[in-house]
Amino acid sequence: MNSTLECGTDEKQVYSQRECISIHIGQAGVQIGNACWELFCLEHGDEADGQIPEDRSPGLADDTFNTFFMETGAAKHVPRAIFVDLEPTVIHEVRTGTYRSLFNPEQLISGKEDAANNYARGHYTVGKEIIDLTVDRLRKIADHCHGLQGFLIFHSYGGGTGSGFTSLLLERIALEYGNKKSKLCFSIYPAPQVSTSVVEPYNSVLYTHTTLEHSECSFMVDNEAIYDMCRRQLEILSPTYTNLNRLISQLVSSITVSLRFDGALNVDLSEFQTNLVPYPRIHFPLATYAPFAPEGRANHEKMSVDDITKSCFDPGHQMVKCNPASGKYMAVCLLYRGDVAPKDVNFAIAQIKAMKTVHFVDWCPTGFKVGINYQPPFVIPNGDLAQVTRAVCCLSNTTAIAEAWARLDRKFDLMFAKRAFVHWYVGEGMEEGEFVEAREDLAALELDYQEVAEGLADEEEYEED
Repeated sequence: MNSTLECGTDEKQVYSQRECISIHIGQAGVQIGNACWELFCLEHGDEADGQIPEDRSPGLADDTFNTFFMETGAAKHVPRAIFVDLEPTVIHEVRTGTYRSLFNPEQLISGKEDAANNYARGHYTVGKEIIDLTVDRLRKIADHCHGLQGFLIFHSYGGGTGSGFTSLLLERIALEYGNKKSKLCFSIYPAPQVSTSVVEPYNSVLYTHTTLEHSECSFMVDNEAIYDMCRRQLEILSPTYTNLNRLISQLVSSITVSLRFDGALNVDLSEFQTNLVPYPRIHFPLATYAPFAPEGRANHEKMSVDDITKSCFDPGHQMVKCNPASGKYMAVCLLYRGDVAPKDVNFAIAQIKAMKTVHFVDWCPTGFKVGINYQPPFVIPNGDLAQVTRAVCCLSNTTAIAEAWARLDRKFDLMFAKRAFVHWYVGEGMEEGEFVEAREDLAALELDYQEVAEGLADEEEYEED
């Protein structure tokens, strides 16, 4: 099933044609990176220092690691990833943590002063100082790829580095690699009630405006939705960021599993875009994952393909707070892994189509894209999730996500009407007009969703200038 390229006459030198480079930006991106690489090492049978144990499972002893890892001359696996933060504290935790020997020190980049939750500092002043170094290190990793498929970018909308520096880097990647390489973002979106920063709405609106043309697909996750999952589904009374990040890592693993392991129906990065993004601007799928089963309850629940598929359409499993019943689905991508048979998937989808609560836009009658992978889900030992035989990740492009944009825009308007905190951005070289322009762009995005929901969308309106 894997698309491979043979190099030279040595039969062992077979390279997967589907490498991805992960870019972890800011505190949120770096901490999600810690959780993701912990899980990837487990899935590929690597130790914490990247060494390959002698007793590794034979099923993992092929070239499946090539998508996310490169092999050194010393037979060590090094992640195809860079970690960037404008201040040193969080990166220092990686340099001294359990996985310190896994990463090439060159790939851990930190500045001297942070972006102070200020988009303008991340984009115009402090971020400018390390952008060239970051692009250079990225180019080095890309040069070692035989068939680079794209970039996975992890960041938060609300932070200064996560919004400002990420948008600057996406602009540079677009210049350097054009539209030939996919750019998929895993983004921590501002939650409705919980917030870590007052100026989140400013940073988020400015980031979205700048990157709307530079990223092909953004999977949004809000901390409040995941926090509720931890408490309700996993019965964790006081979830920490580690708990939240480990759930996000399961989502990332499920989205990328078919790039790394064999399956009945493999899905690559460009297929997500083709099947989930009907118009270039509407590229914010809602992510859900099932099952979320704590250790004590896993043996008492059925968890058939039908059950876990239905869970994907339950608001309690969504990674962003919004009401899917209030919108219409444009496309749904169901990515199964583990013990899953195609006939069970077909039955489950027929059941979903029969549900009165799931409405599709009238111009997309088929609606479902399916991926099936044989690799069962892995869980972190002594973690929150129970080991299960099958799981599903659902990515759905629904107009209901417009609720989240409307919520964000309203918060932006309340502050900007008073010009609150704007002087901090202007002081870093930004102009007030940029706020106005960004807000107008987001209003247009809300309108785009509204037109799609009402069936008024006309292809000409969505053509790029």
